[in-house]
Amino acid sequence: MNILLLGSGGREHAFAWKMTQSPLCDTLFVAPGNAGTATIATNLDFSATDFEAIKAVVIKENIEMVVVGPEDPLVKGVYDFFLNDADLKHIPVIGPSKLGAQLEGSKEFAKEFMMKHQVPTAAYDSFTAETVEKGCEFLATLQPPYVLKADGLAAGKGVLIIQDLAEAQAELRNMLVGQKFGAASSKVVIEEFLDGIELSCFVLTDGKSYKILPTAKDYKRIGEGDTGLNTGGMGAVSPVPYVDAVLMEKIETRIVQPTIAGLQKEGIPYKGFVFIGLINVNNEPIVIEYNVRMGDPETEVVVPRLKSDLVELFLAVANEKLADFNLEVDERSATTVMIVSGGYPEDFEKGKVISGLENVENSIVFHAGTKLDNGAVVTNGGRVLAITSYGTSFQEALQQSYDNVSKIQFDKMNYRKDIGFDLV
Repeated sequence: MNILLLGSGGREHAFAWKMTQSPLCDTLFVAPGNAGTATIATNLDFSATDFEAIKAVVIKENIEMVVVGPEDPLVKGVYDFFLNDADLKHIPVIGPSKLGAQLEGSKEFAKEFMMKHQVPTAAYDSFTAETVEKGCEFLATLQPPYVLKADGLAAGKGVLIIQDLAEAQAELRNMLVGQKFGAASSKVVIEEFLDGIELSCFVLTDGKSYKILPTAKDYKRIGEGDTGLNTGGMGAVSPVPYVDAVLMEKIETRIVQPTIAGLQKEGIPYKGFVFIGLINVNNEPIVIEYNVRMGDPETEVVVPRLKSDLVELFLAVANEKLADFNLEVDERSATTVMIVSGGYPEDFEKGKVISGLENVENSIVFHAGTKLDNGAVVTNGGRVLAITSYGTSFQEALQQSYDNVSKIQFDKMNYRKDIGFDLV
Protein backbone atom coordinates (compact mmCIF):
# COMPACT_ATOMS: atom_id res chain seq x y z
CA MET A 1 0.00 0.00 0.00
CA ASN A 2 0.96 3.60 -0.56
CA ILE A 3 -0.03 5.58 2.53
CA LEU A 4 -0.30 9.32 3.24
CA LEU A 5 0.25 10.53 6.82
CA LEU A 6 -0.79 14.09 7.68
CA GLY A 7 1.16 16.12 10.26
CA SER A 8 4.64 17.30 11.22
CA GLY A 9 5.29 16.53 14.90
CA GLY A 10 6.70 13.85 17.16
CA ARG A 11 3.38 11.99 17.04
CA GLU A 12 3.65 11.71 13.26
CA HIS A 13 7.30 10.60 13.36
CA ALA A 14 6.29 7.86 15.83
CA PHE A 15 3.45 6.75 13.52
CA ALA A 16 5.81 6.80 10.52
CA TRP A 17 8.48 4.83 12.43
CA LYS A 18 5.96 2.11 13.25
CA MET A 19 4.10 2.07 9.91
CA THR A 20 7.29 1.71 7.85
CA GLN A 21 8.07 -1.48 9.82
CA SER A 22 4.95 -3.07 8.27
CA PRO A 23 5.32 -5.32 5.20
CA LEU A 24 1.98 -3.83 4.06
CA CYS A 25 3.53 -0.36 3.67
CA ASP A 26 5.21 0.12 0.28
CA THR A 27 5.67 3.88 0.22
CA LEU A 28 4.86 6.32 3.02
CA PHE A 29 4.32 10.01 2.26
CA VAL A 30 4.17 12.57 5.08
CA ALA A 31 2.71 16.07 4.68
CA PRO A 32 4.48 18.18 5.70
CA GLY A 33 6.67 15.96 7.94
CA ASN A 34 9.98 16.94 9.56
CA ALA A 35 13.69 16.05 9.44
CA GLY A 36 12.96 12.73 11.19
CA THR A 37 10.23 11.55 8.83
CA ALA A 38 12.47 12.59 5.90
CA THR A 39 14.86 9.74 6.77
CA ILE A 40 12.20 6.98 6.55
CA ALA A 41 9.47 8.42 4.29
CA THR A 42 8.87 10.99 1.54
CA ASN A 43 8.00 14.43 2.89
CA LEU A 44 5.57 16.57 0.88
CA ASP A 45 5.73 20.34 1.11
CA PHE A 46 2.14 21.29 1.88
CA SER A 47 -0.01 21.80 4.95
CA ALA A 48 -2.09 19.02 6.54
CA THR A 49 -5.16 21.26 6.00
CA ASP A 50 -4.58 21.89 2.26
CA PHE A 51 -7.30 19.51 1.08
CA GLU A 52 -6.84 20.23 -2.65
CA ALA A 53 -3.10 19.46 -2.43
CA ILE A 54 -3.98 16.29 -0.50
CA LYS A 55 -6.40 15.23 -3.25
CA ALA A 56 -3.84 15.88 -5.99
CA VAL A 57 -1.15 13.74 -4.34
CA VAL A 58 -3.59 10.95 -3.43
CA ILE A 59 -4.54 10.59 -7.10
CA LYS A 60 -1.00 11.09 -8.48
CA GLU A 61 0.69 8.63 -6.09
CA ASN A 62 -2.15 6.08 -5.96
CA ILE A 63 -2.56 6.51 -2.18
CA GLU A 64 -4.67 3.73 -0.63
CA MET A 65 -4.99 5.02 2.95
CA VAL A 66 -4.79 8.39 4.71
CA VAL A 67 -3.81 8.58 8.39
CA VAL A 68 -4.53 11.90 10.11
CA GLY A 69 -2.17 12.89 12.93
CA PRO A 70 -3.27 16.33 14.25
CA GLU A 71 -6.72 17.67 15.12
CA ASP A 72 -6.88 20.63 12.70
CA PRO A 73 -7.61 18.67 9.47
CA LEU A 74 -10.19 16.56 11.36
CA VAL A 75 -12.04 19.56 12.79
CA LYS A 76 -11.93 21.15 9.31
CA GLY A 77 -13.55 18.00 7.85
CA VAL A 78 -10.90 16.02 5.93
CA TYR A 79 -12.90 12.80 6.47
CA ASP A 80 -16.03 14.36 4.93
CA PHE A 81 -13.94 15.88 2.09
CA PHE A 82 -12.93 12.34 1.04
CA LEU A 83 -16.40 10.90 1.58
CA ASN A 84 -18.07 13.56 -0.60
CA ASP A 85 -15.59 13.35 -3.50
CA ALA A 86 -16.27 10.75 -6.22
CA ASP A 87 -12.52 10.29 -6.83
CA LEU A 88 -11.66 9.83 -3.15
CA LYS A 89 -14.61 8.24 -1.37
CA HIS A 90 -13.23 4.67 -1.67
CA ILE A 91 -10.02 5.63 0.20
CA PRO A 92 -10.12 5.03 3.96
CA VAL A 93 -9.32 7.98 6.23
CA ILE A 94 -8.18 7.09 9.75
CA GLY A 95 -9.83 9.84 11.78
CA PRO A 96 -13.39 10.86 12.69
CA SER A 97 -15.92 12.83 10.67
CA LYS A 98 -16.20 16.60 11.09
CA LEU A 99 -19.10 16.09 13.50
CA GLY A 100 -17.15 13.52 15.52
CA ALA A 101 -14.18 15.90 15.65
CA GLN A 102 -16.37 18.40 17.51
CA LEU A 103 -15.59 16.33 20.61
CA GLU A 104 -12.30 18.23 20.51
CA GLY A 105 -13.26 21.17 18.32
CA SER A 106 -15.85 22.44 20.80
CA LYS A 107 -15.56 22.05 24.57
CA GLU A 108 -19.29 22.81 24.84
CA PHE A 109 -20.22 20.07 22.33
CA ALA A 110 -18.07 17.61 24.32
CA LYS A 111 -19.67 18.56 27.65
CA GLU A 112 -23.18 18.23 26.22
CA PHE A 113 -22.26 14.83 24.73
CA MET A 114 -20.97 13.63 28.13
CA MET A 115 -24.06 14.85 29.96
CA LYS A 116 -26.35 13.17 27.39
CA HIS A 117 -24.58 9.80 27.61
CA GLN A 118 -23.92 9.81 31.38
CA VAL A 119 -20.15 10.01 31.06
CA PRO A 120 -18.79 11.32 34.41
CA THR A 121 -17.36 14.85 34.08
CA ALA A 122 -17.03 18.08 36.05
CA ALA A 123 -20.02 20.43 36.44
CA TYR A 124 -19.83 23.33 33.97
CA ASP A 125 -21.52 26.21 32.16
CA SER A 126 -20.56 28.11 29.01
CA PHE A 127 -20.59 31.84 28.20
CA THR A 128 -20.10 34.27 25.31
CA ALA A 129 -19.18 37.97 25.12
CA GLU A 130 -22.89 38.80 25.51
CA THR A 131 -23.16 36.79 28.73
CA VAL A 132 -19.73 37.62 30.18
CA GLU A 133 -21.17 39.26 33.31
CA LYS A 134 -23.30 36.15 33.99
CA GLY A 135 -20.07 34.20 33.68
CA CYS A 136 -18.44 36.41 36.29
CA GLU A 137 -21.43 35.80 38.60
CA PHE A 138 -21.16 32.03 37.98
CA LEU A 139 -17.47 32.11 38.95
CA ALA A 140 -18.43 33.70 42.27
CA THR A 141 -20.59 30.64 43.07
CA LEU A 142 -17.63 28.23 42.69
CA GLN A 143 -14.75 27.35 45.02
CA PRO A 144 -11.21 28.17 43.82
CA PRO A 145 -9.26 27.28 41.79
CA TYR A 146 -11.29 28.39 38.77
CA VAL A 147 -11.03 26.55 35.44
CA LEU A 148 -11.58 28.54 32.21
CA LYS A 149 -11.48 26.73 28.86
CA ALA A 150 -11.57 28.32 25.42
CA ASP A 151 -14.33 26.48 23.52
CA GLY A 152 -12.37 26.11 20.28
CA LEU A 153 -8.91 24.87 19.32
CA ALA A 154 -6.12 26.87 20.95
CA ALA A 155 -3.13 24.55 20.35
CA GLY A 156 -3.30 23.10 23.87
CA LYS A 157 -2.95 26.51 25.50
CA GLY A 158 -6.60 27.54 25.90
CA VAL A 159 -7.08 26.33 29.49
CA LEU A 160 -6.47 28.61 32.46
CA ILE A 161 -6.50 27.51 36.12
CA ILE A 162 -6.65 30.51 38.45
CA GLN A 163 -6.72 30.74 42.26
CA ASP A 164 -8.03 34.30 42.67
CA LEU A 165 -11.68 35.15 41.89
CA ALA A 166 -11.01 38.72 40.67
CA GLU A 167 -8.20 37.48 38.43
CA ALA A 168 -10.46 34.72 37.05
CA GLN A 169 -13.19 37.26 36.27
CA ALA A 170 -10.64 39.54 34.58
CA GLU A 171 -9.30 36.64 32.50
CA LEU A 172 -12.85 35.62 31.50
CA ARG A 173 -13.42 39.16 30.17
CA ASN A 174 -10.03 39.05 28.46
CA MET A 175 -10.90 35.76 26.73
CA LEU A 176 -14.44 36.70 25.66
CA VAL A 177 -14.23 40.44 25.07
CA GLY A 178 -10.47 40.89 24.59
CA GLN A 179 -10.27 37.75 22.38
CA LYS A 180 -7.17 36.45 24.17
CA PHE A 181 -7.28 33.24 22.11
CA GLY A 182 -8.95 34.78 19.04
CA ALA A 183 -11.97 32.93 17.67
CA ALA A 184 -11.18 29.92 19.91
CA SER A 185 -12.36 31.90 22.95
CA SER A 186 -15.49 33.45 21.43
CA LYS A 187 -17.16 31.02 23.82
CA VAL A 188 -15.66 29.93 27.17
CA VAL A 189 -16.54 26.93 29.31
CA ILE A 190 -16.21 27.41 33.09
CA GLU A 191 -15.76 24.17 34.95
CA GLU A 192 -15.53 23.03 38.56
CA PHE A 193 -11.96 22.14 39.54
CA LEU A 194 -11.24 18.47 40.19
CA ASP A 195 -8.36 17.47 42.45
CA GLY A 196 -6.60 14.21 41.59
CA ILE A 197 -3.97 12.64 39.35
CA GLU A 198 -4.38 12.99 35.59
CA LEU A 199 -3.86 10.24 33.05
CA SER A 200 -4.63 9.59 29.41
CA CYS A 201 -6.69 6.70 28.06
CA PHE A 202 -6.40 6.03 24.32
CA VAL A 203 -9.09 4.19 22.41
CA LEU A 204 -9.14 3.19 18.76
CA THR A 205 -12.59 2.57 17.28
CA ASP A 206 -13.98 1.48 13.92
CA GLY A 207 -17.36 2.98 14.82
CA LYS A 208 -18.70 -0.30 16.19
CA SER A 209 -16.09 -1.94 18.40
CA TYR A 210 -12.96 -0.56 20.06
CA LYS A 211 -9.52 -1.42 21.41
CA ILE A 212 -8.04 0.28 24.46
CA LEU A 213 -4.38 1.13 23.88
CA PRO A 214 -1.74 1.37 26.64
CA THR A 215 -2.30 4.12 29.22
CA ALA A 216 0.10 7.06 29.44
CA LYS A 217 0.65 10.15 31.53
CA ASP A 218 2.15 13.32 30.13
CA TYR A 219 3.68 16.36 31.82
CA LYS A 220 2.25 19.62 30.49
CA ARG A 221 3.97 22.41 32.41
CA ILE A 222 7.32 23.86 31.41
CA GLY A 223 8.86 23.84 34.89
CA GLU A 224 9.99 21.14 37.31
CA GLY A 225 7.35 20.04 39.81
CA ASP A 226 4.62 20.91 37.30
CA THR A 227 5.15 24.66 37.59
CA GLY A 228 5.06 27.47 35.05
CA LEU A 229 3.15 27.76 31.79
CA ASN A 230 1.32 24.98 29.98
CA THR A 231 3.05 23.46 26.96
CA GLY A 232 2.10 20.86 24.38
CA GLY A 233 3.81 18.32 26.66
CA MET A 234 7.32 17.92 28.10
CA GLY A 235 7.48 14.14 28.47
CA ALA A 236 5.42 11.01 29.08
CA VAL A 237 5.38 7.64 30.82
CA SER A 238 3.55 4.41 29.80
CA PRO A 239 1.99 2.47 31.41
CA VAL A 240 0.73 4.62 34.29
CA PRO A 241 1.94 2.68 37.38
CA TYR A 242 -1.06 3.34 39.61
CA VAL A 243 -3.69 2.23 37.07
CA ASP A 244 -4.73 -1.19 38.32
CA ALA A 245 -7.33 -3.62 36.96
CA VAL A 246 -10.08 -2.13 39.16
CA LEU A 247 -9.54 1.44 37.91
CA MET A 248 -9.19 0.22 34.31
CA GLU A 249 -12.49 -1.65 34.58
CA LYS A 250 -14.19 1.54 35.83
CA ILE A 251 -12.68 3.53 32.95
CA GLU A 252 -13.90 0.99 30.41
CA THR A 253 -17.45 0.48 31.74
CA ARG A 254 -18.22 4.06 32.85
CA ILE A 255 -16.38 6.05 30.19
CA VAL A 256 -15.17 4.11 27.12
CA GLN A 257 -18.31 2.04 26.56
CA PRO A 258 -20.84 4.91 26.91
CA THR A 259 -18.63 7.13 24.72
CA ILE A 260 -18.49 4.64 21.82
CA ALA A 261 -22.20 3.76 22.30
CA GLY A 262 -23.04 7.49 22.31
CA LEU A 263 -21.30 8.00 18.96
CA GLN A 264 -23.31 5.09 17.50
CA LYS A 265 -26.62 6.30 18.98
CA GLU A 266 -26.11 9.74 17.47
CA GLY A 267 -25.05 8.31 14.11
CA ILE A 268 -21.68 10.07 14.23
CA PRO A 269 -19.20 8.42 11.80
CA TYR A 270 -16.05 7.73 13.80
CA LYS A 271 -13.10 5.62 12.61
CA GLY A 272 -10.09 6.72 14.55
CA PHE A 273 -8.64 7.59 17.95
CA VAL A 274 -10.50 8.84 20.99
CA PHE A 275 -8.05 10.31 23.48
CA ILE A 276 -9.78 10.57 26.85
CA GLY A 277 -8.11 12.94 29.31
CA LEU A 278 -9.04 11.68 32.77
CA ILE A 279 -8.56 12.64 36.37
CA ASN A 280 -8.53 10.00 39.08
CA VAL A 281 -10.41 11.46 42.06
CA ASN A 282 -10.36 8.99 44.98
CA ASN A 283 -10.22 6.06 42.53
CA GLU A 284 -13.18 7.41 40.56
CA PRO A 285 -12.27 8.26 36.93
CA ILE A 286 -13.77 11.53 35.66
CA VAL A 287 -13.36 12.93 32.12
CA ILE A 288 -11.61 16.28 31.78
CA GLU A 289 -11.69 16.37 27.98
CA TYR A 290 -11.83 14.41 24.76
CA ASN A 291 -9.33 14.72 21.94
CA VAL A 292 -9.97 13.14 18.56
CA ARG A 293 -6.40 12.06 17.80
CA MET A 294 -3.47 10.58 19.67
CA GLY A 295 -1.71 12.78 22.22
CA ASP A 296 1.76 14.20 21.76
CA PRO A 297 4.13 13.23 23.45
CA GLU A 298 2.01 10.24 24.60
CA THR A 299 2.16 8.70 21.09
CA GLU A 300 5.94 8.51 21.48
CA VAL A 301 5.49 6.08 24.42
CA VAL A 302 2.26 4.30 23.38
CA VAL A 303 3.17 3.40 19.77
CA PRO A 304 6.59 1.91 20.69
CA ARG A 305 4.76 -0.42 23.12
CA LEU A 306 2.50 -1.82 20.37
CA LYS A 307 3.84 -5.17 19.16
CA SER A 308 1.08 -5.46 16.55
CA ASP A 309 1.45 -4.22 12.98
CA LEU A 310 0.10 -0.64 12.95
CA VAL A 311 -0.94 -0.72 9.27
CA GLU A 312 -2.86 -3.96 9.88
CA LEU A 313 -4.51 -2.27 12.87
CA PHE A 314 -5.54 0.73 10.74
CA LEU A 315 -6.90 -1.61 8.04
CA ALA A 316 -9.03 -3.34 10.70
CA VAL A 317 -10.43 0.10 11.61
CA ALA A 318 -11.12 0.96 7.96
CA ASN A 319 -12.86 -2.38 7.30
CA GLU A 320 -14.79 -2.41 10.62
CA LYS A 321 -12.98 -5.61 11.66
CA LEU A 322 -11.44 -4.26 14.86
CA ALA A 323 -13.35 -6.76 17.04
CA ASP A 324 -11.34 -9.58 15.41
CA PHE A 325 -7.94 -7.89 15.80
CA ASN A 326 -5.56 -9.29 18.42
CA LEU A 327 -3.74 -6.27 19.89
CA GLU A 328 -0.36 -7.24 21.38
CA VAL A 329 1.41 -4.90 23.80
CA ASP A 330 5.02 -4.90 25.03
CA GLU A 331 5.11 -5.44 28.80
CA ARG A 332 8.06 -3.08 29.26
CA SER A 333 7.70 0.54 30.31
CA ALA A 334 8.42 3.30 27.83
CA THR A 335 9.25 6.92 28.63
CA THR A 336 9.96 9.98 26.56
CA VAL A 337 11.69 13.24 27.43
CA MET A 338 10.97 16.27 25.24
CA ILE A 339 13.81 18.63 24.34
CA VAL A 340 12.47 22.13 23.65
CA SER A 341 13.70 25.48 22.37
CA GLY A 342 14.83 28.06 24.95
CA GLY A 343 11.98 30.47 25.69
CA TYR A 344 9.23 27.95 24.76
CA PRO A 345 6.22 28.07 25.32
CA GLU A 346 6.67 31.82 24.83
CA ASP A 347 8.95 33.40 22.22
CA PHE A 348 11.78 31.23 20.91
CA GLU A 349 14.19 31.23 17.98
CA LYS A 350 14.24 28.66 15.16
CA GLY A 351 17.13 27.51 12.98
CA LYS A 352 19.50 26.33 15.74
CA VAL A 353 21.82 23.56 14.49
CA ILE A 354 21.33 20.29 16.41
CA SER A 355 24.41 18.12 17.07
CA GLY A 356 25.00 14.76 18.75
CA LEU A 357 22.06 12.81 17.29
CA GLU A 358 24.49 10.19 15.94
CA ASN A 359 25.69 9.50 19.52
CA VAL A 360 22.29 8.34 20.82
CA GLU A 361 22.31 4.65 21.82
CA ASN A 362 19.45 2.36 22.93
CA SER A 363 16.83 5.11 22.63
CA ILE A 364 14.58 6.20 19.78
CA VAL A 365 14.78 9.82 18.67
CA PHE A 366 11.43 11.14 17.44
CA HIS A 367 11.68 14.49 15.70
CA ALA A 368 9.01 17.10 16.48
CA GLY A 369 10.03 20.66 15.50
CA THR A 370 12.95 20.01 13.14
CA LYS A 371 13.82 20.51 9.50
CA LEU A 372 16.74 19.89 7.18
CA ASP A 373 18.77 22.96 6.18
CA ASN A 374 21.66 22.33 3.76
CA GLY A 375 22.14 18.85 5.16
CA ALA A 376 22.05 19.97 8.81
CA VAL A 377 19.18 19.19 11.20
CA VAL A 378 17.97 22.48 12.69
CA THR A 379 15.25 23.47 15.16
CA ASN A 380 11.92 24.46 13.60
CA GLY A 381 9.49 24.66 16.53
CA GLY A 382 9.04 24.93 20.28
CA ARG A 383 9.15 21.21 20.98
CA VAL A 384 12.13 19.87 19.05
CA LEU A 385 12.94 16.22 19.86
CA ALA A 386 11.41 13.40 21.94
CA ILE A 387 13.87 10.84 23.32
CA THR A 388 12.05 7.54 23.96
CA SER A 389 13.45 4.52 25.83
CA TYR A 390 12.29 1.15 27.13
CA GLY A 391 12.95 -0.29 30.60
CA THR A 392 11.75 -2.95 33.01
CA SER A 393 10.50 0.01 35.10
CA PHE A 394 9.70 3.59 34.11
CA GLN A 395 12.65 4.72 36.27
CA GLU A 396 15.05 2.56 34.24
CA ALA A 397 13.55 3.81 30.97
CA LEU A 398 13.80 7.44 32.10
CA GLN A 399 17.46 7.03 33.08
CA GLN A 400 18.17 5.75 29.56
CA SER A 401 16.34 8.72 28.00
CA TYR A 402 18.19 11.22 30.18
CA ASP A 403 21.57 9.59 29.41
CA ASN A 404 20.90 10.21 25.71
CA VAL A 405 19.44 13.72 26.16
CA SER A 406 22.85 14.68 27.58
CA LYS A 407 24.50 13.72 24.27
CA ILE A 408 22.41 16.18 22.22
CA GLN A 409 23.18 19.87 21.92
CA PHE A 410 21.76 23.02 20.38
CA ASP A 411 21.85 26.64 21.48
CA LYS A 412 19.47 27.38 24.40
CA MET A 413 18.00 23.85 24.51
CA ASN A 414 15.81 23.07 27.52
CA TYR A 415 14.12 20.00 29.03
CA ARG A 416 12.45 18.92 32.26
CA LYS A 417 14.67 16.86 34.53
CA ASP A 418 11.84 15.45 36.68
CA ILE A 419 9.52 13.52 34.35
CA GLY A 420 7.74 10.85 36.44
CA PHE A 421 8.44 12.75 39.68
CA ASP A 422 4.91 12.20 41.01
CA LEU A 423 4.83 8.45 40.34
CA VAL A 424 7.60 7.42 42.75
